[in-house]
Amino acid sequence: MTGLVDEVVLTGARRAAPSLDAFVVVRAGAREVAAYHALRRQVFVREQGLFVGSDRDDVDDDPRTVVLVAVATHPDAGGEVLGGVRLHPATAGRDLGWWRGSRLAVASDARLLLGVGAALVRAACAAAEAAGALRFDATVQAQNEPLFRRLGWVPRERTHRHGHPHVVVDWPIGRVQRLVDATKAALGGLLDEVSAGVPAGFLGDDGAPVPGSDLVAACDAVLPSMVERDPEWAGWCAVLVNLNDLSAMGAAPVALLDSLGARDASFARRVLRGLTDAGRAWGVPVVGGHTQLGVPAALSVTALGRTARPVAGGGADPGQTLRVTADLGGGWRPGYTGSQWDSSSHRTGAQLRALAGVVPALRPTAAKDVSMSGLVGTTGMLAEASGCRAVLDVAAVPAPEGAAYGDWLTCFPGFAMVTAETAPARAALPPFVTSAACGELTSGAGVGLRWPDGVVTDAVTSTVTGMGSSR
Repeated sequence: MTGLVDEVVLTGARRAAPSLDAFVVVRAGAREVAAYHALRRQVFVREQGLFVGSDRDDVDDDPRTVVLVAVATHPDAGGEVLGGVRLHPATAGRDLGWWRGSRLAVASDARLLLGVGAALVRAACAAAEAAGALRFDATVQAQNEPLFRRLGWVPRERTHRHGHPHVVVDWPIGRVQRLVDATKAALGGLLDEVSAGVPAGFLGDDGAPVPGSDLVAACDAVLPSMVERDPEWAGWCAVLVNLNDLSAMGAAPVALLDSLGARDASFARRVLRGLTDAGRAWGVPVVGGHTQLGVPAALSVTALGRTARPVAGGGADPGQTLRVTADLGGGWRPGYTGSQWDSSSHRTGAQLRALAGVVPALRPTAAKDVSMSGLVGTTGMLAEASGCRAVLDVAAVPAPEGAAYGDWLTCFPGFAMVTAETAPARAALPPFVTSAACGELTSGAGVGLRWPDGVVTDAVTSTVTGMGSSR
């Protein structure tokens, strides 16, 4: 945001203090963009001499660039553009969820006590997060560092640009941390009393090895709001998430049981249709359960599988490599854009059944299937159970072309596994899944995101569940 001036101005004509609705920040149309470019030329070329002739660059021609402007609303102002800022992906090519703010300029006669600059900065932060950014930074003139500090930005490094001292500042984005806090943070305190019965080494795992047998049991419930909104899809997903849990343990599924609450028989039939369709697709029978009518919607499923060597979610060590293996096919489930990726409903039964072989083929030291806390949060759960910190290379994480990275790293992705390994396995994977090494485990706690410039930002600052190491 080179050239940002503070709210208290040193140059320009005095302007009478306006009412609080003297301007509004909006996304620029063609007229406003032209006025914004003219304003930038006035500020950066003529007033400050930072550029010769023009301050235009390739970012202005990038169709992904968003321009926000502060437009005067006073009846006598005629929609005058008082200031503007642009924000844009920081890298060419694929948008990795790293956005940058730049070229924030305020008209000389609008700098006195209006707060135009601060309002544009706040609006840019909100727009970046709305665009799915997980990192947002800017390079600002050194004299403007106090303003950015007051607005919550964090200085990272000092540099020189265009012959003047500048500061690189970061806007903290807590999207992943908020998701983790909402879905997993309370588990440690809640599950203290029941954790005594968990087999050693499997605390907080996706499934539970049944003592004295080769059975693994998994149990998941579907959100009641989802059951009410999309009953057939809820039934399908209840099977999907449980079989994913078994797959993460390296177990082959053998049977399902369901527990269903519904307001009437007609509604219950719709849920059961989705459940039985999924059971047939995966080739796993529903062998029993419980159904109750005349009650609010509720659905949970228990899945049973078999393996002689269950894979723990907390079996990794510092120094091991993180791998993500995912089915990138499909698209956003209608009505759940940005939160649920449907990779399964278009697959054949043979393809769905082949997914149970992914973890056995990888032969990892630890594995977790990506679920409610998203890919980053699930990575944090694997790291926590292993007593480690995780660092993910954002650009290396497999992601579908139709999904923003910020959404992909925080959504339910259908089928995706996070695994740890000492060396890549050589066994073949199903041809429709994508697998890539994309990070490592280190000492410490939480999850860091490593960006193409080498900077690591904290996505999860500490443990995810509070249950601690499973060892």
